[in-house]
Amino acid sequence: MYEKLVFTLPEEYNEIVAEGDDPGYVIKPQAYFRGASQIPGSNFNVGFQIFVKPFFLDRVPHRHPADEYLIFLGGTFPNVFDFDAEIELTIGKIGEDAEVFTITKPTIVRIPANVYHCPLNFKKVNKPVFFQAACMMPMFGGIYDTPEGPKEMYYNGPVPCKYDEKKKCDSCGKCLTEDWRTD
Repeated sequence: MYEKLVFTLPEEYNEIVAEGDDPGYVIKPQAYFRGASQIPGSNFNVGFQIFVKPFFLDRVPHRHPADEYLIFLGGTFPNVFDFDAEIELTIGKIGEDAEVFTITKPTIVRIPANVYHCPLNFKKVNKPVFFQAACMMPMFGGIYDTPEGPKEMYYNGPVPCKYDEKKKCDSCGKCLTEDWRTD
């Protein structure tokens, strides 16, 4: 009866980087919980990554329709306070109310719904950093300002479609309507 509430994380090899960037910035494999596409009804998605090199992770300011939490810990387990990195995060809309924060110790940041954030730049990584971006949404997505106006874009990772294993997920959203109590 409850088997839909348990999901075993698969290994993922997410290689998306900007042209010219080093794909070796993060330990592989990585783990991601992709929300409602993996546990029906979930309103939470999160990545589990260990950064080992500087990397400009997210250059484009955006916002989410739900809260997001960014977690930065030392990645030398078991001591998550063994932290030696410098990470810059912008919160607020650039040109209006933006503030840049420099993270140099274990930190959690709450980004309330509809608050602009990013760029996010791992400027110095002298020791591994365990990073989690946890968004309280059934699928990861954001609202980006484009010349045509705000545009909502979703990304569910390089995973197969839940309904057609031969096809890569295209974030159509069909799986978001499933209920964990039904087949």
